[in-house]
Formats: sequence, C-alpha cells, structure tokens
Amino acid sequence: MRKLRVSFIFQESAVEFSIKSGSPEKQRTACVVVGVFESRKLSLPAELLDNAARGHLSELLRRGDMEGKAGNTLLLHKVPGAEADRILLVGLGKEREFREKEYRAAIAATVRTLNETGGFDGTIYLTELPVKKRDIAWRVRQAIIAVEETLYRFDRLKSKKDEVRRPLRKLTFCVERRGELAAAEQALREGQAIAAGMSLMKNLANLPGNLCTPTYLAEQARALAAEHGLAAEILGREEMEQLGMNTLLAVARGSHQPPQFIVLKYQGGKSGKGNDKPIVLVGKGVTFDTGGISLKPPPEMDEMKFDMSGAASVLAAIKAAALMKLPLNIIAVVPAVENMPGGSATRPGDIVTSMSGQTVEILNTDAEGRLILCDALTYVERFEPDCVIDVATLTGACVIALGHVVSGLLANDDGLARELLDAGNASWDRAWQLPLFEDYQEQLQSNFADLGNIGGRPAGTITAACFLSRFAKKYEWAHLDIAGTAYKSGKEKGSTGRPVPLLTHFLIERAAKVGAGGTASQ
Repeated sequence: MRKLRVSFIFQESAVEFSIKSGSPEKQRTACVVVGVFESRKLSLPAELLDNAARGHLSELLRRGDMEGKAGNTLLLHKVPGAEADRILLVGLGKEREFREKEYRAAIAATVRTLNETGGFDGTIYLTELPVKKRDIAWRVRQAIIAVEETLYRFDRLKSKKDEVRRPLRKLTFCVERRGELAAAEQALREGQAIAAGMSLMKNLANLPGNLCTPTYLAEQARALAAEHGLAAEILGREEMEQLGMNTLLAVARGSHQPPQFIVLKYQGGKSGKGNDKPIVLVGKGVTFDTGGISLKPPPEMDEMKFDMSGAASVLAAIKAAALMKLPLNIIAVVPAVENMPGGSATRPGDIVTSMSGQTVEILNTDAEGRLILCDALTYVERFEPDCVIDVATLTGACVIALGHVVSGLLANDDGLARELLDAGNASWDRAWQLPLFEDYQEQLQSNFADLGNIGGRPAGTITAACFLSRFAKKYEWAHLDIAGTAYKSGKEKGSTGRPVPLLTHFLIERAAKVGAGGTASQ
C-alpha cells in the first residue's frame, strides 16, 4: 500500500491532510469513515469492511440501528475484522440523488462527528464515492474545503471560547485506484490553498467596522506581501487627489477614516513568454456602509461590515495563487473607504469628475460601490491587463434576482464570461450571467452630468454593471455581484468565503493553459 503525504500545512489550518490508497479494514487509525445509502445499502468501502467483519455491519443495519438517511451518523467501537479503533457510518441519503450538495454535506457531517468523538485522526473513504460528472480531483478539493468550512470558528473577539477537548488533527482521504494518487495529491494542494484563501476572506469580513478599517486592510495587504513575496503599493488621499480619483474620494468625504488604495502584485509569470500581461482583480473595499446621506434603515445595518467582501476575496485569491505558485502575473487592486454621513459628506445631487474625465451626478450616496470601483477600473489601464475582474457586494437587486445561491455575472467579453461560468461550475461556487445590452445604458442618463450613478429600480444589477462598463472599455472585463453570496444573515451570520473558490479555479485554469504552452488569454 502506497501513501502520499503533502509536505506542507498552511498556517490557517490545524488539520494535517494526506492521501492514501488501500482497503478500509486494514487501516490502523482512530476512525475509518464509510458511507451508507438509503435504505441500508452499504457503499463499496463499507461492503469491504462488512466482509472482513463477517456481516457485522449488515446485521446492525437489519436491526434498524441506521437507515442511511442523509446527515445521520453511527459510531461503532471494536468492529471485528477491522484494524481501526472505531468505524463511523455516515448516512448518504438516496443513491440516485447523491450529487455535489449531498457529497459536501456528508463530509461536513463526518467532520462534525469526528471532532466530537475525541479522536485525533480519521481515514475517510467518502472520497471514493462516485459523484456524477465529478472526478477524484474535484472530490478531494471539495472535501478539504468542506472540512475547513465545518471547523471554521470566528471567536477571536470573545472573552471565553468554546474549546474542543481533543480536536481533530489529522485526516486521510482515500482513493480507489493507485492511478488516481497523483491527481488527488495535486487536488489536495489546490484545496488547501483555496481553503486558506477562504479563511483569510472570512477573517477579514467577519471583523467589525471599528477594527477592519481601510487602514487595517492596507496593513493586512502589506503583511500578505511580506509573507508571500508580493509587491505592495498603498496610495493615500493626496496621491488619489493628484490622480483625479474624485468619485472614490467623494465616498470617503464623510468619514474620519482615511481612504486607502491598495495594489498587490504577484509575479509568477515569465516576462516575454506570452503570459506576461497581468490578470487584474479589483475588489470593492467599503469597510462599513451606512449609505452616507442616503442613510440605510437601521435593521441589519450591522451587516454592512461585509461590504468589503469583494476586497477580502481578491486579497484571498492572490494569496491562494501565491501558495500554489501559479505561473501567472496577478494584480489585486482594492479601493478602500468608509461611507459615513457627516458635515463634509457628499450630498445627493453633487457632481464629481472621475479619474477617466467623465462627470457623474451622485443621485444616491448609497450607490457608492460603483463610485470607488469606476476610478479603480480607470487606474488599472496602466497595467495593460490581459483581463480585469471586479468583485463587489454591489446591489440588493442581485439578491432579489438570484437569491443566495449564485453570484451575478456581467461582462463585455463573452469568452471571459464563459471562463468564469465554467470556473464557478467546476468549483461549485456558481455564477449566472445577466445581459449587458446597450439599451440599459439609457437609464443612466443625467440632465446635468455625463451619467448618473443610479438608473432607477428596474434591472438594478444590470444598470450598476452598465455604469462600470463605461470605465472598462479598454480591456476585457467582467463584474461579479456577490451581494447574495458573500455572507449569511440571521443565526448563521458570517462570511461564506465566496467567491474565492470561483476566482481561484479561474486562475488555476488560466495557469493550466499557460503550462500547456498557450497564453493566459487563450
């Protein structure tokens, strides 16, 4: 039996991951995990255990100890014929309905149970389960992400923390065939990088606005640069004034917190080899959004600390790329501000001149994200980018249109849009494309300026993207509206870490094309 162990563990994770091929009954471990379908149907690894145990598992199921319903678990001790201390049976639901969502839920149920049993390690055979149109690499990546999501806690600001007596320290994922080991090992590395990025995004987004200020974001960017060998440049108010970033500065006028314009550069590509043009990721960094003079209603305003989720996601994506050492040049750009009311705040009806020279009538100060992004989109022209993707919790209209399942996607290039849609499907961090027809631009007409910053209630997500498109005409550009997917409300309030998987998978696929001898934009 051959075992592959990854030689590194990312700092964010307390769990060591490894890959193994071998029969479940021969595993010397604290716990072996196998699945059971409804109604009481053993998965193939569970059958192998049952054969070694001379029907012990089958007998338990016949007695009604477990039906195999999704999410149910049954922990067994001293199973005859098995080398492991314990066997954990995990319910998978109906076999014909076992797909991506059910697979991830089974991994999550496994981790919750293992973390409560007091065993330090577990060997998981759920990664051998077939998921329609998903290969072993997908199953391993998603398993690691599901593990880290299940174990994630944001309790650093609590005076008393809930501590697990014997927390889970080591997990081994099993593959059915030795020929799958290489792909599984690569997926393990990718999954850990994605999970590390998601953890960073969550840690930033979950912080309250009094701690996560524009200056704090800039400090974190510098720390990332120092940790991963990136180049960092931070522009302050004076530099932004000299550049003519007046729409961005208009948003920051009401706050005592100084605005910051963050530029992080990852240089993984080889100059002159066809892939030297950078991929630019622009993230909306409104660290707290009151709406300004167009003040938001008080209920759930606390969630506006998540309005910098776009910024957190692009910082997380460049971290993941650096961890994987992708052969790409990537630039993360974050315009960071706080949107507050006050005596010097921008008023509805004010007109400002953007960095591009276009004038904007600010009809609603709560449509501030597009005001900081438009100057950022003009700024990145200097990089002569291969493509630009901006990420923002931009419109409540996107939540109404698409709910909390998929992110909104709009683009001025269909090829780039297709790449992002495919990356979303491959990473199970899905997006849905909305039209960017020229007809919608009419809603942005202003009597007094080149354009207004809102276009009325109809098609609000589309007109917001139409606004941004006016500043992204010199390159291939896509816009991700993550207002419905970046965080959860209510009892489970907190950052989801999305769309880090989508962005990272997009970068992985671009890197694969470069590795195959193509250019990043092919």
